[in-house]
Amino acid sequence: MTRKLLKIALVVLLSVVSISIDAQEKPVLWYDKPARYWEEALPLGNGRLGAMVYGNPVTEEIQLNEETVSAGSPYKNYNPEAKGALATIRQLIFAGRYPEAQALAGEKILSKNGFGMPYQTVGSLRLDFPSHENYTNFRRELDLEKAVATTAYTVNGVDYKREVFTSFVDQLVIVRLTASQPGKLTFSASLTCPQKVDVTVSGKNALILEGTTKGDDFTKGSICFRADLKLDLQGGKSVAGDTLLSVTNANSATIYIAMATNFVNYKDISGNPSGRNKVSMKNAGKNYARALQAHISAYQKYYNRVSLNLGRTSQADKPTDVRIKEFAISDDPHLVALYFQFGRYLLISSSQPGGQPANLQGIWNQKLNPAWKCRYTTNINAEMNYWPAEVTNLREMHEPFLQMVKELYENGQEAAREMYGCRGWVLHHNTDLWRMNGAVDRAYCGPWPTCNAWLCQHLWDRYLYSGDKEYLASVYPILKSASEFFVDFLVRDPNTGYLVVTPSNSPENSPSIWKGKANLFAGITMDNQLVSDLFSNTRSAAQILNLDKQFCDTILSLKRQLPPMQVGQYGQLQEWFEDWDNPNDHHRHISHLWGLFPGYQISPYSSPILFEAARNTLIQRGDPSTGWSMG
Repeated sequence: MTRKLLKIALVVLLSVVSISIDAQEKPVLWYDKPARYWEEALPLGNGRLGAMVYGNPVTEEIQLNEETVSAGSPYKNYNPEAKGALATIRQLIFAGRYPEAQALAGEKILSKNGFGMPYQTVGSLRLDFPSHENYTNFRRELDLEKAVATTAYTVNGVDYKREVFTSFVDQLVIVRLTASQPGKLTFSASLTCPQKVDVTVSGKNALILEGTTKGDDFTKGSICFRADLKLDLQGGKSVAGDTLLSVTNANSATIYIAMATNFVNYKDISGNPSGRNKVSMKNAGKNYARALQAHISAYQKYYNRVSLNLGRTSQADKPTDVRIKEFAISDDPHLVALYFQFGRYLLISSSQPGGQPANLQGIWNQKLNPAWKCRYTTNINAEMNYWPAEVTNLREMHEPFLQMVKELYENGQEAAREMYGCRGWVLHHNTDLWRMNGAVDRAYCGPWPTCNAWLCQHLWDRYLYSGDKEYLASVYPILKSASEFFVDFLVRDPNTGYLVVTPSNSPENSPSIWKGKANLFAGITMDNQLVSDLFSNTRSAAQILNLDKQFCDTILSLKRQLPPMQVGQYGQLQEWFEDWDNPNDHHRHISHLWGLFPGYQISPYSSPILFEAARNTLIQRGDPSTGWSMG
């Protein structure tokens, strides 16, 4: 294991306790130049509203998101033809005719009427400042302790400052513009969007942006979204144009932005975005200092629960981007602590009780068709977002994800019945705002029916952290239902005698012997681990609640008939039942190590041989393999 991985492991180990941090060393990301592109902008969020601040003195852009702006409308996308083809697909897999099985699965299991809807941007606030090209003393920063982004610079002896935050209390994006001398603020404000919208001016100090998202060939776009902007000036004057506000000679200015949609839940889009924004806009015009402090206090209720001090060196005096570039060749323990807290900050900012869970990009997206549609990729990414939730004392941030699991359980029962003829509920490797359950994308990765087991681990882990039996009783039906699915779905492999999940894949990876030809097999290691874990957790929950003894006996019997984990010819933990692993495979997913983490099935104490095999797998995969952790 490399030195960098050891440092990361240290962070994980220390994250379970509260460690005092040097009061002189603030957790701040700072830069000495504006963002050149979206990825360099500074993220702000209150769970529902998101903003990316570029910090350009001449043309400021603050890109805007609202958590429910998605293409499409309520829909279901499971393929009922799967039921009739399932036995044939399994026969082909058991006969080793994998390419034929995959071709048939692509035709009969993959969805034919909806492939997941993209999360989309509301648009951007654009602020144009004439004659600010020649600036000095530039600094932009994100204060992780306060959840405030600040841009400061000097033009012609005047110091300009911009503060931006997404209020946890007032449900507004608030932008504060100040100058060190009176009458020196001159700028224009406008709202833009990459898709067709209507932008109108309301009086001399307000803008309204309204639009409706698009759909696809199968699902109509029906999310109506709206952004309301209000400008509050101190000194100077404001003039309204067709689609912008022009301000001259102001002393300071505060901009308030409310955003909302008609989304109520994954089945209901009867909300009133205009009415919702009116409620939020009642908070505009408060004393700025009090509004800021209320926001900070609400945020720090979560953030201040955990602190981490690993020490500092002179590297901490440099801009954050420089520190990142030099990290591999420098000693910068404070950057590790800063990175740890940045992760907590992102989860607090993108996942709040009562809202949507963090998607592939948290809550931040500037495009209409982003990478992987900015959905919930449930074969690693969605779950991984929430690994820090309980262990870093952010249990409330876990709630949106757990609520999504409950909704997928509701929606997935029909899919399990109609696709596979099974009881219980099912989810494949992706979902979206509409909680679709069908298999999407390609036959290479889409037919993966064990996601329900992984999601149920989050329900069980929440109980392990809380010990709340009332909570456990509320989620037990979801665990039992997922177990019922596998009671019905598991099939005996005639070649090995084991009960196996098939058809399925080891997420997004294929053995080199079948590379490009087939990826659907039987008895895949990760599937075995997931189902084993689900059966164990369901049984434990039932025993705690004194329920379903006969069902517990059934799933215990089935668990004992699952394939065991195996050590392969290279000393590795086998990814597939067959010894197909290649030590030169550096694929980004290491799915067969689920039993090591986040599962609990591999331990240096209870299973040292498997633990050593897992270690060998990590060494063979190498550092470059975890590509999913970088995007």
